[in-house]
Amino acid sequence: MKSKILVATHKQYEFPGNELYQPIQVGSALSLNDFGYLRDDSGKNISSKNKSYSELTALYWAWKNGYFEESRYCGLVHYRRYFKGKLPFGKTSILSPEEITAYLDAYDIILPKKRNYYIENVRSHYEHAHYKKDLDILEALIDEYTPEYSIAFKQTMDATTLHLYNMFVMKTDDFNRYMEWLFTLMALLEEKIDISDYDDYQKRVFGFLSERLFNVWLIKNHLQSK
Repeated sequence: MKSKILVATHKQYEFPGNELYQPIQVGSALSLNDFGYLRDDSGKNISSKNKSYSELTALYWAWKNGYFEESRYCGLVHYRRYFKGKLPFGKTSILSPEEITAYLDAYDIILPKKRNYYIENVRSHYEHAHYKKDLDILEALIDEYTPEYSIAFKQTMDATTLHLYNMFVMKTDDFNRYMEWLFTLMALLEEKIDISDYDDYQKRVFGFLSERLFNVWLIKNHLQSK
């Protein structure tokens, strides 16, 4: 297919009938259930880290196992969250294969609309909602290992808007480049951040930080978004 989109899920649900959308059971290694969907615990995987990596376990699986290699465009959405479009699905309409082709002829990437924090910036919001020290560790790692991203990181932190959910549709070549950069940083972060005493919500730290990193990568690489 020209495009493939994974639909991250941890439960049985209703999914689009169009073959563009393929549900993937995230955290499969941690579950006794098998829903008959794609699973993120085959081949090379980090399925067992789903509680701290969230939907990134699906992206890692797709990247390392070449799931998108025959597709020009690839993406990720969630079982209850899709991009709006013209393809009928339940009581709504979601992004169609034809719309993907049309949009990505003109843009580099399809993204969710940004969240607006209004009274604070991205940095202060993270520090209020999560652990400040983890964001500080990430910033230090970027400055040390990928300093060419330092300015984009600071721009992201100073902004009051942010693309969330790790949702996108983009060229597969761009996806592969992003995965290489992202998971290099994730491996470094795991060595620095001890989550053993975190509650279940804060243990999702690598998922939370990756949402910020996605915006950093978008800024640095000058991707034009729809």
